[in-house]
Amino acid sequence: MLIRFLCGFFICLFGSTSGFHKDYDYGEVLGKSILFYEAQRSGKLPSTNRIPWREDSALGDQGQNGEDLTGGWYDAGDFVKFGFPMAYSTTTLAWGILEFRAAYEAAGQYEYALDSIRWPLDYFIKCHVSDYEFYYQIGYPDVDHSYWGRPEEMTMERWPSSFRQYSGGCDIIAETAAAFAAGYLVFRESDPSYAETLLGHARILYPFAYNQSCFQVSRDHVDEHYASSGSKDELAWGAAWLYRATSEQYYLDRALEFALPGDVAWAYEWDEKTVGYQLLLVTSAGQTAFLPPVESFLRDWLPGGTVQYTPLGLAWRVTYGPLRYAANAAFIALVAAKYDIMATEARDFARTQIHYILGDTGRSFVVGFGTNPPVQPHHSSSSCPDKPAECDWDEFSNPGPNYQTLNGALVGGPDQFDNYTDVRSDYIGNEVSCDYNAGFQGAVAGLAIL
Repeated sequence: MLIRFLCGFFICLFGSTSGFHKDYDYGEVLGKSILFYEAQRSGKLPSTNRIPWREDSALGDQGQNGEDLTGGWYDAGDFVKFGFPMAYSTTTLAWGILEFRAAYEAAGQYEYALDSIRWPLDYFIKCHVSDYEFYYQIGYPDVDHSYWGRPEEMTMERWPSSFRQYSGGCDIIAETAAAFAAGYLVFRESDPSYAETLLGHARILYPFAYNQSCFQVSRDHVDEHYASSGSKDELAWGAAWLYRATSEQYYLDRALEFALPGDVAWAYEWDEKTVGYQLLLVTSAGQTAFLPPVESFLRDWLPGGTVQYTPLGLAWRVTYGPLRYAANAAFIALVAAKYDIMATEARDFARTQIHYILGDTGRSFVVGFGTNPPVQPHHSSSSCPDKPAECDWDEFSNPGPNYQTLNGALVGGPDQFDNYTDVRSDYIGNEVSCDYNAGFQGAVAGLAIL
């Protein structure tokens, strides 16, 4: 009875009964997470491609007037290129590189990290075909999701979708401006010319978003798959990143126009940037009025806060992809800790959450890493055998492991009682996605040096 009591006590205190001090190779995790993004690449792959089972794909992606829209990342286990989560992922990855550069350098992954985010940034440059037109999606989800196989062998039509002036989409456009501004900060030392190109696009896109209507169109199923719950967070977020990039008062004024110092975010994710811009305004603009909601966010996620914990210590927010939410909160906590905001509590919280993901419960939730990692992620191309073997829905139903190892991919995760089944058909618990890895990768980098 005493042992059981003490075990429960340490779950509450540390968030896990197994290995609070366990060591993990953070450098290996960073390297494999970057490999996951390389496996998600669309378009003509470089000669340096490190994913042997991937080749050129979707080379016919183009705009309505024939514009070249090749490149970018496939979203998840499918082959749609969704601009909203792709831009969020790019911004978040860039933020982690900026804050925790030393971790990437120590792991020998810094140049790979730069190459990783350059891929979507190059794609966004192509998508910004004129001052007032931006392509935000390639592919039609319902058609795409009827196909299981290799992206190199797709034959379905891939519709391009764009926002023009006064046609909506201010949230997606502002998020892309944030990605460009964050990218500028990452590249301004190593590639100043490229960085200026990125900043130029950010400067054009932000007023496009600011003066744009903010309704979400449904003709291309954006609402069904990545519906935005609002646009004020993206408008504040984009402006906050532009202020960090330029120090120009105009952008700070725009950020403060939309920022809400009284709001406490429920999460940090592709649709919710509130705590992101609040933390940026505190750390990059000295706007201390936004410190209390950042601290409240952290307290909500700590043990005893409003976020539910599983018996084994995962801060469990929602059913769909709970590990992504815990990892994102860990990333925010570590950025806050870097700036001495609840530093001890924030670091301890982040460590318990990332260590849960890496294996503290006896299994890893990262493909290709650690003990008993997932082997059946819901991911079409990695389920395919080597060519010339065919790949179709038979591979979806294959009871064995995926033929290819999708190194570094974070799966959705367990239910609120730590139950998890490694089965390909479970797109809730076992799918992977570009946005799942973004905050996770940044948190791993933060743990490596803080």
